[in-house]
Amino acid sequence: MASVQNEGTAPAAAPAPVFLPDTSGPRDAVTRLRSHGCWYPSANADGSEAAFICDRGGVPQLWSGPVDRDDVRLLDSLPDPVKEVSWSPDGRWIAYTTAPGGGEHSRVLCVRPDGTGRRVLAGADPGHTAYLGCWAHDGSAVAVTLAAPDTRTPPDGGGPTRTDTAPPANWADRDGRATLLGGTPYETAQAAGRTVPSVDALAPPVPSVRSDGGLSAYLIDPDGLASPVLLATETHAATLRVCDISRDGGLVLLRRGPRGRREAVVRRTADAATTCTLPVADGDPWIGRFSPDGRTLWLRSDAEREYAALLAVALGTDGRPHGRSVVAERPDSDLDLLAVSHDGHTAALSWNERGASRLELVEILPGRRAPYGPGPLPTTHVPLPHEVVTRVEAAGPRGLLSALSGSQRRPGVWSAFEGVSLLRTPWSSRDEDAAGPARPPVRPVLLRLTARDGLPLSGWYYRAPGRPPGDPAPCVIHLHGGPEEQERPVFSPLYHELTGRGLDVFAPDVRGSSGHGRSFVDADLGAGRFAALDDVADCAAHAVPAGPADPTRLAVMGRSYGGYLTFASLVRHPALFRTGVAVCGMSDLATFFAGTEPWLAESAAHKYGHPERDCELLRELSPMTRIDALRVPVLAVHGEHDTNVPPGESEQFVRAARDRGVPAELLTLRDEGHDFLRADNRRLFRRAAADWLQRHLTG
Repeated sequence: MASVQNEGTAPAAAPAPVFLPDTSGPRDAVTRLRSHGCWYPSANADGSEAAFICDRGGVPQLWSGPVDRDDVRLLDSLPDPVKEVSWSPDGRWIAYTTAPGGGEHSRVLCVRPDGTGRRVLAGADPGHTAYLGCWAHDGSAVAVTLAAPDTRTPPDGGGPTRTDTAPPANWADRDGRATLLGGTPYETAQAAGRTVPSVDALAPPVPSVRSDGGLSAYLIDPDGLASPVLLATETHAATLRVCDISRDGGLVLLRRGPRGRREAVVRRTADAATTCTLPVADGDPWIGRFSPDGRTLWLRSDAEREYAALLAVALGTDGRPHGRSVVAERPDSDLDLLAVSHDGHTAALSWNERGASRLELVEILPGRRAPYGPGPLPTTHVPLPHEVVTRVEAAGPRGLLSALSGSQRRPGVWSAFEGVSLLRTPWSSRDEDAAGPARPPVRPVLLRLTARDGLPLSGWYYRAPGRPPGDPAPCVIHLHGGPEEQERPVFSPLYHELTGRGLDVFAPDVRGSSGHGRSFVDADLGAGRFAALDDVADCAAHAVPAGPADPTRLAVMGRSYGGYLTFASLVRHPALFRTGVAVCGMSDLATFFAGTEPWLAESAAHKYGHPERDCELLRELSPMTRIDALRVPVLAVHGEHDTNVPPGESEQFVRAARDRGVPAELLTLRDEGHDFLRADNRRLFRRAAADWLQRHLTG
């Protein structure tokens, strides 16, 4: 195959396999958690067995076993958390991604189904990060994306510190503008009379020339008999994932682009030509699939649409598009997940209906060619035992594996091989094990409200058990990350801990969240973030009559972007909340851009604003700018190996609060990155946060 790359760029060095000793082990050796989660299933060739991620040993690890029996096998007993799994089409290898030390740098490994032959395929070198792509259809090679190491000099002191200087000079030519759509329907910053830096939405992008960015995708033979084949390389890329390869090897489907501007790219391998480019929705990275003959591309896309749908793109023999049509759509619902059966006859579609999932099977009839004519395709609804589908995978010629979560259970895997009835796999924990029998999980209630500028908002309210319906309760406003994540009705051990302490929880979707349409996602771009900060206050105010929450006992809490919103809300609405807990949050957008991973910074620049051209906007949006307004105690929590949002973001906010006489504490979790994955650390975090909130809201 010929390499596919941007003109003038150089790919990262091809990875070399690193052989490792066998580290598989018996199941009972690490069984500690009574209630465990199982997720991210991937089936073998005939669908009789599945590889999956399970935390029954206290950390997400790689397991495999029959879908109809409980005799599962631990394939990698090391404590490095596993993040993705993919069984080869020929059944000979299982590829997976781990995060050594619990940090954000990951590597791709493979192992045989019996636990032998384990080796690192990519990411073994210091500073490198590797991501898993698809397999070639014959199982001869797996696609891997390799991120070039960050060559920037780290700031003194081990973390970013607050400065009033301009961002580093190499940011001067970073692509990205604060307002990417030329404005949103909710221009509240101007309406509120704020001074916002002007942004030319039509200005041409400035070319990028940074030397410390870049993603390269390779096909790697797990047997080590063939040299790696370069598929694509891009500098200054935010995302590059190989999602599918046509069965004849002539076409490659890539997902690339920053958050909010993802796109599907079809490229020919013979001459490295790009033949088709279409926008695709954020969310699940597995965006589409070629038909068996390579003449149709099925794609989960929101191109020229408010909500993502299933598109069929007709492709010529040269890979160029010859028309497209909508195969399946639902009003006011995003297509969350897409999987296509191995024979190409059926697509499994998971729709996002106000946070809950609807699973359907659609006969996509490969005998017909796109563009499809009018009229719906044959569809079968699959009843779900729980609210949310987190992954759906083909299993065998016509089977299906689904990972489900719900408000009453831990994540589990269900199978369907005959008809459409889903059956829980024996190795997934039971519903009744999600929590102790003395205190079952709380079922949340969906609340709807209207922001001050007229934008509809919503969120899930968790009422502490045992409290009379009209009795005002101390309440925690919990904000998810992203910003493009979505609050969904799944069991949260954190919420279970908080409600068990007598605290209500209101978990809203402020603007910028997914699941509510493209306009809602884009409503917080650039200066629209001021309105997102107002959304937090509006949601807190709505929780008082609708919850009911006690207006004198409100707290704000969130993780990642939610941690940023927590810091920002405490300094922008200092009289509204009694305390806050910020988890892995950004406190200063300038130091965040200077310290985060280059490829993450590329994506964030499109969401928040350009670190140099929009530096005044970013300064105004940064919580550190208003630190003098902080009046209430704050707890910050951070993973020590977080390179998405470096720990210095929490450290500088806590230090500044203490300098001003405001009580502030920092909890640093060892061997954790941006996500807390180890059971002991997750338990410590929940208890520390609940202790803090209970003390400041009820003490």
